[in-house]
Amino acid sequence: MAAGSTKKKLTIVEVMEELKNIVDIGFPVLIMGIFNYLKNMISVACIGRLGSLELAGGALAIGFTNITGYSVLFGLAMGMEPLCSQAFGSKNFTIVSLTLQRTIILLLLASIPIGMLWIYLEPLLLWLHQEPEVVHIASLYCQFAVPDLIANSLLHPLRIYIRSKGTTWPLFWCTLLAILLHYPITVFFTFHQHLGIQGIAISTFIANLNVLLFLLGYINYAHNEKTSLSKSLVPPSNKLGSTTALWEEWGMLLRLAIPSCLGVCLEWWWYELMTLLAGYLYKPHVALATSAIVIQTTSLMYTLPSALSASISTRVGNELGAGRPQKARLATAVAVALAFSTSIFGFC
Repeated sequence: MAAGSTKKKLTIVEVMEELKNIVDIGFPVLIMGIFNYLKNMISVACIGRLGSLELAGGALAIGFTNITGYSVLFGLAMGMEPLCSQAFGSKNFTIVSLTLQRTIILLLLASIPIGMLWIYLEPLLLWLHQEPEVVHIASLYCQFAVPDLIANSLLHPLRIYIRSKGTTWPLFWCTLLAILLHYPITVFFTFHQHLGIQGIAISTFIANLNVLLFLLGYINYAHNEKTSLSKSLVPPSNKLGSTTALWEEWGMLLRLAIPSCLGVCLEWWWYELMTLLAGYLYKPHVALATSAIVIQTTSLMYTLPSALSASISTRVGNELGAGRPQKARLATAVAVALAFSTSIFGFC
């Protein structure tokens, strides 16, 4: 009876405050997702201007790179999110720094076999009986997209690192600046320099590289201002522990990264496999080109759930790290209610 009487009841003020926290984190992520959607649509539109063969080859290449590369890197990077968000909540900046560095190393190592696969893509797709002309275009795109693996290996962990602090507006502004530059850069390399499909791959790499450079510039600014974001980038001291502790931390990251990678891959692969299977249909040029347009268009509906997921992951991790499990439960409840209400709105 006494235990029940000490249980604190939630108030409207607390719920609204939590809702504000979730929206403050999620809204910039939502707009950033729309910007990334626009970036992809610009690329697809420019590929379409090159011709139906190029659009078919580009669709095959985009599907293949998503299945074998981008989904793997994104999934592995997601393993650092619970570690960083809880470490930020507990103000354990050494753990944040170690996790960021290890995730970057992990993604760079994973990029090596992926890059080799992309370079030697043409024999593989020919062995799978894809259209030879389409395969040649797709292989050109993949070869010139290899540097983008390095950019994503740095960019994904950096995005999660900044988001785990609950600081998402810098992500918004850096992405906006990169997207504003993306169209003229794409037109320049694709049409003015007559690089064709290779120009699309180069411009996509430059867009991600620009976001990376802008974020590094912001972090440098935060370092000069001596914010908590910059403190977590200070190299960890030797007092953290022995070699055993170092490998234990690697084990923790891998235990989170591998299941996250599998989950993301399963979610992405069934979607992108439809693009690859379109290459076996009658008139594969038309089927692949159509699938590229359809998949890029429908990907817009995933921006809101992704933003909400990123926001609630940050909120729950921060509160658990700060030792406030009741607030983590509140954040979860508010997020579920928000997801339900937005689903009803979308259905109507």
